Amino acid sequence: MITEAEQALLTLLRANARASTAELARQLGVSRTTVQSRIERLEQRGIITGYGVRLSPDYEQGLVKAHVLLTVTPKLADKVVRALEAMPPVRTVHSVSGNFDMIVIVDAPSIRDLDALLDRIGAMDGVERTSSSIILSTRVDR
Repeated sequence: MITEAEQALLTLLRANARASTAELARQLGVSRTTVQSRIERLEQRGIITGYGVRLSPDYEQGLVKAHVLLTVTPKLADKVVRALEAMPPVRTVHSVSGNFDMIVIVDAPSIRDLDALLDRIGAMDGVERTSSSIILSTRVDR
């Protein structure tokens, strides 16, 4: 469980993980020392496990992104996840309930590259069925 203060800090870090401690402190109305100790506590507790890169909308707009729904052979699910993890165009793999077992978020520089990627995913040992949807636009991204 995290406090409201920690949640507020996480919200700011999600928006800009490179914000200085002084800037975060100013936005939260606390001291830099307080912000630094909250960050350290969140890291020690395993709530913050790393920091990432947010790509510019101009760069992102040039990519073709898709959701790929997978039905996998249950005994081969771990193998499928490991294979997906090794593919750089794969951004996220979600295990889900429902008609499919996983939702995979991918991006590619072109439709041709996306098509080849989808073929590779569909041909993987353990993947029984796929269904994909190209993402036309992102309305909310937090």
